[in-house]
Amino acid sequence: RMEGFGYYTLPTGTEYRGSLWDGMSHGKGALYLPTGGGYRALWDRGLPTQGKFTFIDGLDYDEEKWLYCDGYDRRFYTEICSGFKPPGIAQLTNLDPPKIIPKGCYDCGDGFYNPKTRIVVDYKRKFLRNADDDEHEWILRTCRKAWDITTEHKPKP
Repeated sequence: RMEGFGYYTLPTGTEYRGSLWDGMSHGKGALYLPTGGGYRALWDRGLPTQGKFTFIDGLDYDEEKWLYCDGYDRRFYTEICSGFKPPGIAQLTNLDPPKIIPKGCYDCGDGFYNPKTRIVVDYKRKFLRNADDDEHEWILRTCRKAWDITTEHKPKP
């Protein structure tokens, strides 16, 4: 079995880097997601005892003091770090400029959703998951569509 320090890539593309003991994560180690972000933790026989999840944009998840997108403060993380854009210049997503959505699809945060096939793919068009009925309805109700017309600021050349 694997022991010592090593790298292990799961079939999903998630990679573990850290200490191994008897084939399990044990000691300091981190999981890196293929879409970005990761989970650094102290592991005990394959189970995390304490850790921290960091999103692709650098935002740390804090279970006890999580105030991001809580309904009161609706700023994106990049707006929290860098401030708002001038009036009249909209920021539609945390990524600025936002990803261009394929025709007929929705941007659901971790990729694009096609309501005809009910499949979510990542931003590089790699399969992520099939959407169930609840996710399908949520995406149709709340997410940005490819055919949305925006009146965003166009900088002069």
